[in-house]
Amino acid sequence: MEAKQSDLSKLVPIMFTFFTMGFVDMVGTATNYVKADFALSDTVANFLPSMVFLWFFFLSVPTGLMMNRIGKRKTVLLSLVVTALALALPMCSFFIKSMYTFPVMLVSFCLLGIGNTLMQVSLNPLITCIVSGDKLASTLTFGQFIKAIASFVAPLIASWASVRYQSWLPLCLIFLVFAVVAVFFLGGTRIEEEIQKDKSSNFIQCLKLLADGTVLLFFLGIVAHVGIDVGVNTCAPKIIMERLELPLEKAGIATSIYFLFRTLGCFSGSFILARFPLKNFFAVSVICMVLSMAGLFVCHSLVGLYIAIALVGFGNSNIFSMVFSKALLYMPENNNEMSGLMIMGLIGGTVFPLLMGVMSDAMGSQAGSVIVISIGVAYLVYLATVLFKKERV
Repeated sequence: MEAKQSDLSKLVPIMFTFFTMGFVDMVGTATNYVKADFALSDTVANFLPSMVFLWFFFLSVPTGLMMNRIGKRKTVLLSLVVTALALALPMCSFFIKSMYTFPVMLVSFCLLGIGNTLMQVSLNPLITCIVSGDKLASTLTFGQFIKAIASFVAPLIASWASVRYQSWLPLCLIFLVFAVVAVFFLGGTRIEEEIQKDKSSNFIQCLKLLADGTVLLFFLGIVAHVGIDVGVNTCAPKIIMERLELPLEKAGIATSIYFLFRTLGCFSGSFILARFPLKNFFAVSVICMVLSMAGLFVCHSLVGLYIAIALVGFGNSNIFSMVFSKALLYMPENNNEMSGLMIMGLIGGTVFPLLMGVMSDAMGSQAGSVIVISIGVAYLVYLATVLFKKERV
């Protein structure tokens, strides 16, 4: 198969769109501000991030079917439009105070989840239309790095806006501008792609793969990874507020620390994986997360908590790519079905926050949230010690 020639003029708008993919990670920061604004319990507040990630379960495979019919680029453009609508609602709430209600925020979070589902399924494959061969893996990794930048700056912008305007909502206005620019940027870029309407996957094909024990372990690995990611994103500031009695504007920096080290992990991961076996790097990543959980349980100093948050950020940064690639290699004859199934595993972003809210309310402490996150880390330890020793993977 002839390698496709990379075209920078086409790659730049795609990378710009990767930045907008990171907007979904503002959910943790936004949840903490919405919780404070409406005096919500942890159980109710954590329902918001659950509404974002719920759509990955229901829409990932249908999005693949739609992408086969209308093409990757049009699917990405649709995802950007939905994302822009998701950001427009809270932005309007900043100017029209009566619009700032819990139901409006719930609708906004749902639209954000729908838009991100469309984007996650279609944006990575779109890169294959202009880059292939040895450059493909590094290009995809760089895209994740660009995405992580948006995740990193979101809590910083929200904290600044909260101090400057007594509201976190200007964050949505800034991100909305980027989303609109991305629509026109990518919309004005011509990308040749082959649309194969006869190639499709469905829920039944995907779910049948779970009958294979190894596939089930991979699927649960994705669930655990996303659950840990959203869980730490949501509860890190709460832990600092609870133990050190700092205001949210200062405690919110914890989320930026998490995403800073996740960003560094994404950037360095491509170089590390090129030199060391995947199973070794997976083990090191899991060890970082185990140490982090210990720190989140026992530390009562700001520096100690920051170190624990940094460790889980770095440790969890490459878990998705490692598990996802192993899943595709395990059953290459079912790549489409396996890909859809792994994306459905992002449902972990719904399950974990709900359980964390229930546990923290029941215990009256964020230790309940750390217990739930630790269950996800324990599963990844199991995955590292059992699954990655199998010869077939």
